[in-house]
Amino acid sequence: MPTVMSMHWPEVTREQYDAVRTEVNWEGEQPDGGRFHVAWFGEDGLHVLDLWDSPQQFERFVSDRLMPGVQKVGVQGQPNVKLSESHALYVPGPVV
Repeated sequence: MPTVMSMHWPEVTREQYDAVRTEVNWEGEQPDGGRFHVAWFGEDGLHVLDLWDSPQQFERFVSDRLMPGVQKVGVQGQPNVKLSESHALYVPGPVV
């Protein structure tokens, strides 16, 4: 089953997230094994939920693409990341 990645990064601002998104370009150059990504901001900072084919593919994306972009943008702090094996997956249709 796919791997669920949940991340909380309190120090990231909307502007920094958008700058990293542009720099890393994961939408234009989809990372190997990346299946789903949603990000939102709460009162406590950035939250991300991803679905990956494997933890190794996520870790490779982080080391090879994400962290170089994060460093270039100057994001501070460290994310709290949890990886879990999914139990069930349901995708009813395209999200608009």
